[in-house]
Amino acid sequence: MGPRVTCPWRDRFSGFQVRTWMEPLVALTQVAGSLYDAGLLLVVKASFAEAGGSSNHSANPSLEEPQEDQEQKAISNFYIIYNLVVGLTPLLSAYVLGWLSDRYHRKISICIALVGFLLSRIGLLLKVVLDWPVEVMYGAVALNGLCGGFSAYWSGVMALGSLGCTEGCRSLRLILIDLILGLAGFCGSMVSGHLFRQTVGHSGQGLLLTACSVGCAAFALFYSLFVLKVPESVAKLNKVQPTVETMPGMVGTYRTLDPDQLDKQSVPGPPLIPGKGKPSRTIITLLFVGAVIYDLAVVGTMDVMSLFVLREPLKWNQMQLGYGMASGYMIFITSFLGVLVFSRYFQDTTMIMIGMVSFGSGALLLAFVKETYMFYIARAMMLFALIPITTIRSAMSKLIKDSSYGKVFVILQLALALTGVVTSTMYNRIYQLTMDKFIGTCFALSSFLSFLAIVPIGSHILKSQKGEPTVQFSW
Repeated sequence: MGPRVTCPWRDRFSGFQVRTWMEPLVALTQVAGSLYDAGLLLVVKASFAEAGGSSNHSANPSLEEPQEDQEQKAISNFYIIYNLVVGLTPLLSAYVLGWLSDRYHRKISICIALVGFLLSRIGLLLKVVLDWPVEVMYGAVALNGLCGGFSAYWSGVMALGSLGCTEGCRSLRLILIDLILGLAGFCGSMVSGHLFRQTVGHSGQGLLLTACSVGCAAFALFYSLFVLKVPESVAKLNKVQPTVETMPGMVGTYRTLDPDQLDKQSVPGPPLIPGKGKPSRTIITLLFVGAVIYDLAVVGTMDVMSLFVLREPLKWNQMQLGYGMASGYMIFITSFLGVLVFSRYFQDTTMIMIGMVSFGSGALLLAFVKETYMFYIARAMMLFALIPITTIRSAMSKLIKDSSYGKVFVILQLALALTGVVTSTMYNRIYQLTMDKFIGTCFALSSFLSFLAIVPIGSHILKSQKGEPTVQFSW
């Protein structure tokens, strides 16, 4: 039996350090985000439906199918530009905020990103109230991106989550944060369709939904500014008695990653061999490549899915759309339970591959969905889809200094954001070209990419079997 690993949230309960909890912040932000995402899609759909109906009804009153296709293409084109703005505008600001967070204060990237988050939600509210054209949302989301966007926000959350946590239970800690995010998103999506239908005339369509989103975003910003405290680094607390830990999913033993630990000779274990830093850099690269390929598959599926359910053969209404989006958040619960169980028996790399196989199988079934019940079966097959990215973050955090968490996590998040930009454009174009021939083409492509992402992770395992040592890696 090895030494008992204690998880950080138990210590927090005993010490009443509730101000270090990020869960309320994540929950508020995700409720606001899920309401916003559903509201934006429904508002955009209503805007294009009205524009298409007024321009085409008199000329072709009986041609409903071409009008539906035209509406689908208009929504798809809107999201192509929208996702380009979402992905490109945070590129510079997010890295700068990550660097400032590492150098000065951990909350900088979170607080500034939430300012932009609130501004974009206010933009959607003003669009509904003042009946502005949907193109105004490009400017609103650009403000969000210039404040760091989701890349700065989520990298800041992951950095704080990793700080107050021992390496032995970091995967579980980060997936717990994802679980809170999923539960909040589930609640927000479940009520989004009902809130959207609570209207007062045409000018009020979506007013209650967008107002609730703004309110949650404002509370999240308040919590981050005046309540949230940065937890103390576990590595610094343990620097008086440094230990050697064997981490799941990694090769060999290595030191607790404390940048201030200078007495490296006092710890028993294999000596650090000069010039052997490259294997760790190779492992980091393999993890990056696996994360990017897998994210391409996931983001592409999510982008197309919202359009897929609005047309034949499913053709959902507002309430069904809300329920369908809520079902997607169930994977946060199942992925958490998966990590809770799998971490006892498997290495990190094995858990990553289990998640990739789960998502790839679900995406393949989704390509052939004809009925609503088949859609939910496909979503159920994706029950471990969240494990790969979260576990990759955890594995990377075990190879770097905690003083570099902000920069490293924001680099990974920006890489995923750039992937999202390419994916959105590519998948929306493929969807437009194939929706009349085989509407499941994009989902079949995602399934292939998900299985392809296993290759670099498998390469990491092969390198591990060769016995290459893992050493301390610093950026």
